[in-house]
Amino acid sequence: MEIIHTAIDGVVIIEPRLFKDERGYFFESFSQRDFDKQVRTIHFVQDNESKSSYGVLRGLHFQKPPFAQSKLVRVIKGSVLDVAVDIRKGSPTFGQHVAVELTEDNHRQFFIPRGFAHGFSVLSDEVIFQYKCDNFYAPQSEGAIAWNDPALKIDWKIPADKVILSEKDKHHPLLAEADGLFNYHEDLYKE
Repeated sequence: MEIIHTAIDGVVIIEPRLFKDERGYFFESFSQRDFDKQVRTIHFVQDNESKSSYGVLRGLHFQKPPFAQSKLVRVIKGSVLDVAVDIRKGSPTFGQHVAVELTEDNHRQFFIPRGFAHGFSVLSDEVIFQYKCDNFYAPQSEGAIAWNDPALKIDWKIPADKVILSEKDKHHPLLAEADGLFNYHEDLYKE
């Protein structure tokens, strides 16, 4: 796999090595050994999958400590714009984001470390989205920030009037008003 470093330290795009022939293709979607060596040592404990249609926007979500999560995300069918926002107070990139298009054709994966809010918008008619988490879902630890916070300057690649949100995602605070944000100087991976 090729690791593409982004403008925010720790947030990486992973491009697999694809083997194609007349039968189709093959690629290794995850190797614990390679991930630990090239990205960071981590232990994923939960896999999730969602299906959505064009215009659905999920986010921007995170889990507060001690249930903070890293995510390794990818698209099986369709395409999304995937976004990671740095919400670590004191970070030189606080409030900045990385956005990457993940598609069934590019097979890219996106690693979002602990300390980031995550969301995606669906660009295709339908998408099947999968992600690995390094901590279990803990509803009491849910946190979120508004997807359309003007301070974040995220271009979701869909018109605002076409955005489809859950009732919960319609009411998240702006980053400046959010609680449960992370401390840049704290080791979020310390057990």
